[in-house]
Amino acid sequence: MTKVLIPAQRRKQIQELLELHQVVQCTFLSEMLQVSEATIRRDLEWMESQGTLERTHGGATLSRRMPVEPEYNHSAQTHPLEKQWIGARAAALVEDGDTIFVNSGTTATQVVRHIRDRARVTVITNNVNAALEAQDADCEIILLGGSFRARAKSVVGRFASEALRQVYASKTFIGVDGLSLKYGCTTPINAEAELARLMIERTHGQVIVVADHSKWGIVSNFEMARLDQIHLLVTNEGFETQARAELAARFIETIIAGPETNGRHTSGV
Repeated sequence: MTKVLIPAQRRKQIQELLELHQVVQCTFLSEMLQVSEATIRRDLEWMESQGTLERTHGGATLSRRMPVEPEYNHSAQTHPLEKQWIGARAAALVEDGDTIFVNSGTTATQVVRHIRDRARVTVITNNVNAALEAQDADCEIILLGGSFRARAKSVVGRFASEALRQVYASKTFIGVDGLSLKYGCTTPINAEAELARLMIERTHGQVIVVADHSKWGIVSNFEMARLDQIHLLVTNEGFETQARAELAARFIETIIAGPETNGRHTSGV
């Protein structure tokens, strides 16, 4: 006879499965734990209230917190190939005559790196590292002024914001620290979030998030963008199929970048 688990035991097993798979479905948990899907949904609701997970359509995804901003050099060493692929594919979305905003971060740097030879493009950014790497670029690079943040190799603050308020962009490319169904795009630094929000506000075209698969399910303290403000996500093959479907249901197109995919489009599957 199968031993009936108490709620605390079930939730512990659900947590372990989430840490292993990142995403779980109610039907799978119901079969594994031999309880009804209604019971599983109650467990997931309770766990979401504790900040352990986020419920999705028919399941849940692991929720991970990022209270502290990582060093730029450390971030650059995390999934470097994937970031290069994402940057190249995102850059291919830029058209001649575009004026684009690009924020800080290592993936956003890759976008600028792959735009640098486009003569009829203007890039406006607070990303100091990207501007330095593109110092001999054919495109026009406008580096915002402001307070220098060595940890992120970026500039932020009132001077940067005032400069942004004098221009509009045709597209914005936003690198994020976390991407979540419930909380949208987040970062640990309020000044970076404020600048990203202003970039989005001043954009009359597409808002494009560039993020590798590891950013999914991460939540930090400050909102950069709501999901309903995003048009496209450029990511890599490791991004969960279920997560793509959840974003597609919210009218966000996912573009998968890789060495051979050449940025083929997917719409949730």
